Amino acid sequence: MEYTILIHQAEEGGFWSEVPALPGCYSQGESIDETLLNIKEAIEAHLMAFKEELVTAPVEENIFIGRVRVEVADS
Repeated sequence: MEYTILIHQAEEGGFWSEVPALPGCYSQGESIDETLLNIKEAIEAHLMAFKEELVTAPVEENIFIGRVRVEVADS
């Protein structure tokens, strides 16, 4: 299975990540590599919990991530 993750830079340093398709699935790390490893473990733990609870794991729907540049006129 594959899930889209979002990685954010943490204000206090390091990074944190989330999985939009798995609400409540978050992790963190001091580097992006550590964060990726930790979120993989968090996803696996979430999926194991679903399995133990006999709940079907959510299937990720198509997620499109993009950036939009906007300009705000001075008043």
